[in-house]
Amino acid sequence: MSEERKIQGRSEYGKASLSEEDAGMDPMKLFLAWLDEAERTGQPEHNTMMLSTVGSMSISCRVVLLRQADDRGFVFYTNYNSRKAMDLERDPRAALTFFWPALERQVRVEGRTVKVPAEESDAYFASRPRESRIGAWSSDQSRVVEDRATMDERFRRWSERFEGKEVPRPEHWGGFLVRPVRIELWQGRENRLHDRFAYERFQDGSWQRMRLQP
Repeated sequence: MSEERKIQGRSEYGKASLSEEDAGMDPMKLFLAWLDEAERTGQPEHNTMMLSTVGSMSISCRVVLLRQADDRGFVFYTNYNSRKAMDLERDPRAALTFFWPALERQVRVEGRTVKVPAEESDAYFASRPRESRIGAWSSDQSRVVEDRATMDERFRRWSERFEGKEVPRPEHWGGFLVRPVRIELWQGRENRLHDRFAYERFQDGSWQRMRLQP
């Protein structure tokens, strides 16, 4: 019989509040303001987000990096042969979660994904460090590998192949755009009576806002 372990830890929230006036009617505008504040105040890895996808047998979740956010939605980049990309090919639905504990804030996003245009992926790939670009060629993301030495050898061979040359974007690597249909913004409050606002998007692009009980 396994040993039972009780998990200790409890924080009281109350650093800020979120009123209807402050929330506004555009969740992307509020999200970008929160993201800017997270960066400005030095929150670690402020652009990390949990990405959940639906696979053939299960739901899978992992941390990825947000690389662009605007009125269209949220953009991240990956190997198109990875498990997350294969999941999205089968089922384009995705969910994102951002959490900035020091600011006592959480954002949840639900939407559908599409690949970003090739020229957009090209531009971002060209901005990456050279070693990261070579890594995109040398790694068969999510595939089984015998050992670390095999990975290092693949990287060495690709480095030699591109020596003295530009490293182009491989066709199997690029971006996904998550087009949100629902966004929820959460601000921690005293006594667990948190401020929660959910926004649902209409076909014309406008948003309906609802305050949710915590």
